[in-house]
Amino acid sequence: MAYDEHLADRIRELVAGEKGLAEQRMFGGLAFLINGNMSVAASGQGGLLVRVAPEDGDALIDDKNVFPMVMRGREMTGWLRVDPAALRTATQLKKWVARGVGFARSLPAKKK
Repeated sequence: MAYDEHLADRIRELVAGEKGLAEQRMFGGLAFLINGNMSVAASGQGGLLVRVAPEDGDALIDDKNVFPMVMRGREMTGWLRVDPAALRTATQLKKWVARGVGFARSLPAKKK
């Protein structure tokens, strides 16, 4: 399954102008990186992948629309999968994108 290009465009509008922004295909989707650190991605499995502080992840999981990201059968601490149903409005998406960008910005820049 290809990532949702409309979702990627909506994300792109929200992150436009972010210092250190780059787009990169990864995880079968399109990731938005800040200073080399992934913040959010339009997932190839649908919905949004969001990078969060590992200590915040459990509190954000609701088992309805927000789940831990699982890669190769393993839960990835600090990474969440947000269902498209929780991204319908601009306000909903903005909240998740801001969370991912804020966390990515808190990390040291990756060297090129």
